[in-house]
Amino acid sequence: MNVKANIGIVNALVRITCGFTMLAWSTAKLSKKPNRSRYLMVAMMSAMKIGEGITRYCPVTDLLQQSLEMNKQNQQEN
Repeated sequence: MNVKANIGIVNALVRITCGFTMLAWSTAKLSKKPNRSRYLMVAMMSAMKIGEGITRYCPVTDLLQQSLEMNKQNQQEN
């Protein structure tokens, strides 16, 4: 597996900003209602977005790019 930066700087900054915002919101909600699992799930997804922004690598974007490349190759063969 070849992991290279596949998102731009602006996209990374947006992901980091949104990730920290959602993380702050979910931790505030978790402090009031600790038994709600959906807030924990939002916190985990936010942390993932922060990590994607820092590393500038998104696995979903990579998967879509590979899928598009495979479709183009299949169309050229036909």
